[in-house]
Amino acid sequence: MKRKKFLTAAGLAGLALFLPDTAKTMTGASQKLYFKDDGKIPNNKLPLILYRDAYEARGTGGASWLERRFSKNNWTNSWRNGIYSFHHYHSTSHEVLGVYSGTALVHLGGENGEKVEIQAGDIIIIPAGVGHKNLGSKNLGVVGAYPDGRSWDLNRGLPGERPQADRNIATLPIPTADPLLGAKDGIIDIWANS
Repeated sequence: MKRKKFLTAAGLAGLALFLPDTAKTMTGASQKLYFKDDGKIPNNKLPLILYRDAYEARGTGGASWLERRFSKNNWTNSWRNGIYSFHHYHSTSHEVLGVYSGTALVHLGGENGEKVEIQAGDIIIIPAGVGHKNLGSKNLGVVGAYPDGRSWDLNRGLPGERPQADRNIATLPIPTADPLLGAKDGIIDIWANS
């Protein structure tokens, strides 16, 4: 008999109480998105990682869950808000965005990048240098955090930001843990092999 047919939804919910926290995550798929330097936004050779439907909690409970999860994996200096409505990137830190409410259309990778719909339950791991912009949202709530609690800068692809931004990006280490999956999975393998 197949497991899906055997375990009911109520049975799965009860079973989740006894499983480690990681068992409640990654109910959806993940994507790797690559973006090239467009002359204004440097982007990164490392891929942006988008975890779809990565966790169950929503609203303020989801925001609290994200903050705890990110902190457990040493992604701290967190905040709650939305995503800026202009192209921007960070050169002094990678960033994770966990969507705990609403939806948005985000433009990733700068003007020549890709437009992606995100919604509550999604988590985006953005390498330093990768541009991101909110093109429109509805009830969007996001928790952001940074590996090792790094300080972040705000760059818009304006003259004078580079080459210092490029030097900053080049010196950043790969984090010691994925903000969602921990020290043995996710960006640890993906970024180390990119």
